[in-house]
Amino acid sequence: MEELLAEEGRDLIELGRGDVVEGIVVGREGPSIIVDVGAKSEGVVTPNEMHSLTPDQRDAIQVGHAILVYVLQPDSEDGQMMLSVDRARGEQGWRELQAKFESGDIFEAIVAGFNKGGLLVNVEGVNAFVPLSQVMGAAPETETSGGNLNEFVGRPLRLKVIEINRRRNRVILSERAAMQEWRAEQKDRLLAELRESEIRRGHITSIRSFGVFVDLGGADGLVHLSELSWERDINPEEQFKVGQDVDVYVMKVDQESKKIGLSIRRARPEQWDEVVAEYEVGQVAPGQVTKLVTFGAFVRIDGPVEGLIHVSELVDRRITHPREVVNENEVVPVKIVRIERDRHRLGLSLRQARVEAERDGWIFNEDGGIAWIPPAVAEKFGVEQADAPPPPPPEPVAQGEPAAEAGEPSAAATPAEARPAQVQEKPQTAMEAALERAGLSGQDLSGHDS
Repeated sequence: MEELLAEEGRDLIELGRGDVVEGIVVGREGPSIIVDVGAKSEGVVTPNEMHSLTPDQRDAIQVGHAILVYVLQPDSEDGQMMLSVDRARGEQGWRELQAKFESGDIFEAIVAGFNKGGLLVNVEGVNAFVPLSQVMGAAPETETSGGNLNEFVGRPLRLKVIEINRRRNRVILSERAAMQEWRAEQKDRLLAELRESEIRRGHITSIRSFGVFVDLGGADGLVHLSELSWERDINPEEQFKVGQDVDVYVMKVDQESKKIGLSIRRARPEQWDEVVAEYEVGQVAPGQVTKLVTFGAFVRIDGPVEGLIHVSELVDRRITHPREVVNENEVVPVKIVRIERDRHRLGLSLRQARVEAERDGWIFNEDGGIAWIPPAVAEKFGVEQADAPPPPPPEPVAQGEPAAEAGEPSAAATPAEARPAQVQEKPQTAMEAALERAGLSGQDLSGHDS
């Protein structure tokens, strides 16, 4: 062997117990492998020193492969060097873990097991521990629940070394710290590459009463309640679920606050466009009032499409709040006065729709609201109303004019030419007033003179 090494120009090295070196597999002896480490004799790795390798990894070892080994015994009784793959991996693992601890690097490792306190991980032959408090989404074992730590076994985790003590054989890892740092890095990267108006794919991570949070790949953006759907007042928990994949429209990227504003409904504009394509400016259509605000009333005309009746477009008179004319859930006729396709907005008017609506059978009340809906429209919207329209309101009676008796036509209903002309009295003179006070008349004076 020495002559062979000399011929190849290789220098022999002296190795002692505890040295970790890289050797070349030169053969097999049953389940053991023979390794050339550059010493005067070859080394042997028995199956008992390869437990850290899986059966597939052991079977994959071929002559000529490089392998890292730990020197257990430089010289055995039979002249061979005893080596260990397990110890080598452990030694290498300690070195790598120490380097990762000093650099703060994030790495992945497979969960090998668990106990009541947390997860067990093997990193290059070194057993490390991930406390329960450092595991994302872990549920502890209780009297009523067995927890969910068993679900982590076999899964890869992103980890960071937060404590290492080789003398005490202690390595503490954290998934929480690793994820926080990783997500911060990913968020900075994502903020730099995100562009407003683009559509991205993400998954829902959290659902709140004010909206949902969507992970775009390392950073969460908020879809506000008003941007979830073209329909108003939906319940997020009924429409979405955590983990659901959704397309989102990037509305705003704030580099300073590192906040991302998203929209689900704007990622599906074709739904709005398809419905609005059936309408045009100037058209009158029925709709249902969905919400009243101080500046107007929102009306859904079809499917998810809503428009706004500004408070000035409800009636011709000045009002302080839309509720003076309409109520929520009420069906009203509206005229489309504006279509903003780029902003997905409709401008509607109730007062401008009145003339055409009355021709179609709508009846308005004294306040300008709706008193009667055409039966076909009422049936479409599921509105229940009387079988016949209400009688028209009575015309106002002129002040000082007596009301007509029952069955007698009123003066307002009697044609002007049929009513007798009223005799207009002449104003009384001063002489006539004096005679009246004396109890005399103009005729008495005439007789006296004669």
